[in-house]
Amino acid sequence: MSTLATDRRIVVTSLDDIRVERIPRPEPGQGQILVRSTVVGICGSDMHAVHGRHPFVSLPMRPGHEVVGVIAATGAGVDPARTGTRVVIEPNLACGTCAQCLRGRYNICATLDVFGCQTPGGMTDHFVIAADRAVPLPDDLDDLRAALVEPAATPVHAVRRAGDLTGRRVLVVGAGPIGLFVLLAARAAGAAHIAVADLLEGKRELARRLGADSVLDPADPDAADHAVTALGGRADVVFDCVSRESTVRLAINVLDKGGLLMTVGVPSGPTSIDLDLVQDRELTIMGNLMYTRQDIDRAIELLRGATFALGDIVTATYDIEDAAEAFRASDDPRHVKVLVTVARP
Repeated sequence: MSTLATDRRIVVTSLDDIRVERIPRPEPGQGQILVRSTVVGICGSDMHAVHGRHPFVSLPMRPGHEVVGVIAATGAGVDPARTGTRVVIEPNLACGTCAQCLRGRYNICATLDVFGCQTPGGMTDHFVIAADRAVPLPDDLDDLRAALVEPAATPVHAVRRAGDLTGRRVLVVGAGPIGLFVLLAARAAGAAHIAVADLLEGKRELARRLGADSVLDPADPDAADHAVTALGGRADVVFDCVSRESTVRLAINVLDKGGLLMTVGVPSGPTSIDLDLVQDRELTIMGNLMYTRQDIDRAIELLRGATFALGDIVTATYDIEDAAEAFRASDDPRHVKVLVTVARP
């Protein structure tokens, strides 16, 4: 491959400073692949970082961890027959040797980096990554729907860690992409009644279309009482996909004794907790970070079987040259998922 080839890559310094930079096209090394990006999603975590509110991502960043692409070339030690394979990227960059990695929990690796967060990501024409980070895609999952695999994997992981949901009462707080995929995954896991809370009426109605049994406004002073009434009793599990102090308080007030609060959203700062209620009710508060390969595989199957209209989730697409507009659209809470399409340079 010619060393004179150059690629476009998006660099984000702030919401008002998002630009295309030119870089030399990379070449894959030992155990690596070169991937040509086709579609990249903008994540809520990206937007936290853009506003300087992500606890683990610094600016400037070169985003893109929700990536679909095609293997364009292989490095030494990688089967060249993989060239041309459509893939989604698993962005966990783990050490493989720490205690958590050895237990199979590499999503909480002691030195975890995330492709597109702590390292340059896939919002570029081409990128290199370790070959084992690429997951082949089935032919019946087109690129736009495949761009939802990564954001669906975190909710799948959260639902799996919550245990058996068969017959359980579930509250999902937040009806962005993560909350909506928690809804779909919890329904597939057998939850008996699922209520979804969101500030926006449009997103509440979307949640209802996607299968929520009831919806509510978390800003209502009586939201906790409404949730308990709608669920037919206190919740067994609350998935907090927002993770603000107000949503944690709502969750704790809704949970039944012995219930589980699963923190799925990225908190934007320290949060006070009603620890007296946690102690008195023997509540469990559990963190949830990313996923492992089995969750990626399950997310692919969930999306292959899903019947929702793509436009219900993907509410805008932009060309990579218009990435600044894409990020501004993502900052509008009326959008659900914004995608950036990457054409051949």
